[in-house]
Amino acid sequence: MLAWRDIAVRYKQTVIGAAWVLFRPFLTMVIFTVVFGKIAKLPSDGTTPYALMVFAGLLPWSFFSTALADAANSLVGNANLISKVYFPRLIVPIAAVMAAFIDFLISFAILVGLMIWYQFFPGRQILLLPPFAAIAFLASLGIGMWITALNVKYRDFRYVIPFIIQMGLYVSPVGFSSNVVPDGWRLIYSLNPMVGIIDGFRWCLLGGESQLYLPGLGLSIGVTLFYVWFGIRQFRKMEKSFADLI
Repeated sequence: MLAWRDIAVRYKQTVIGAAWVLFRPFLTMVIFTVVFGKIAKLPSDGTTPYALMVFAGLLPWSFFSTALADAANSLVGNANLISKVYFPRLIVPIAAVMAAFIDFLISFAILVGLMIWYQFFPGRQILLLPPFAAIAFLASLGIGMWITALNVKYRDFRYVIPFIIQMGLYVSPVGFSSNVVPDGWRLIYSLNPMVGIIDGFRWCLLGGESQLYLPGLGLSIGVTLFYVWFGIRQFRKMEKSFADLI
């Protein structure tokens, strides 16, 4: 119910409504393709069209960034509800991530259209896309719960969150392939949990043209699980004071 309420509020009294969910990643894909593919001339993965490779990376990143921003502000945005009635507070950031996942499903329609346009279709790896989507969900939720708890206590975090998301866009392999990272740095680079998730999405969606770096994938999954544990731990630790602080 909270997730559907967030979706209704997001698109209430809007001009283009849900079309913005399609327009934003598409425009970002065009800009990244021109800057990284045409001007910087960075390589794509195998024979994959550069635009398709970029959008396959934008899908999980857009979901992660939207979910992180919404989850981080979810408790403050529901201050009236939290101060009046008791319920498990974890429901609030989970609902925010679920609402962002609906946007992810809408954006997936663009990828289908691009694949038809380029006549580039996935192989059997597409069957493993749901597990990678689940990992992206957990990464968003784990980090989101931690930042949510901090945002309740330290309100200046609302200025830090957009900066973190902006920096994350450029340090994650969204507009380029992670294969351009030198081999000696790839494992360290995979400490960013979105690296393994984005590579996994591309591997599933691009028919194996994008190869998986298994040590990095394992490290990214491990970091994601750590953030889930740490996020829940910090959230539950500060949960009793939420009603007073809000």
